[in-house]
Order: sequence, then structure tokens, then C-alpha cells
Amino acid sequence: MRERRRFKQIDSLDKRLSENAERLRKEARGTPPGYERDQLIRRAQQAETAARLSEWLRSPGLRPPE
Repeated sequence: MRERRRFKQIDSLDKRLSENAERLRKEARGTPPGYERDQLIRRAQQAETAARLSEWLRSPGLRPPE
């Protein structure tokens, strides 16, 4: 059986998701209106939501997200 390659992430999940959302929004700005642009914006929103949820789950006391 082949051994799985593992590597340690340098940046936190929140940071990587936020950077990905920022990159997707920048890419969407340069894309003409249409289906592709809508998909880029949707993926950026999903990444931002995931970052907020991850931050909320790690918070002490699990306060509801703002």
C-alpha cells in the first residue's frame, strides 16, 4: 500500500480561506458579467462563511456568529 504524503500547513485555515476569498473576488472583478463571474463570487462567499464558522467553532464559549 502506498504511503500518503503529508505536509504541515503553515497558515491557519481561517487565513487560507480569507486569502482564497480575496483572490476569487479579485478574479471576479476582472471577469465580464455572467455565469462564470457569479460562480466566482459564490465561491468567495462560501470561503468567507467557512472562515467565520471555523473562527466561531474555535472561540471560547461558542458564541453565535455575528
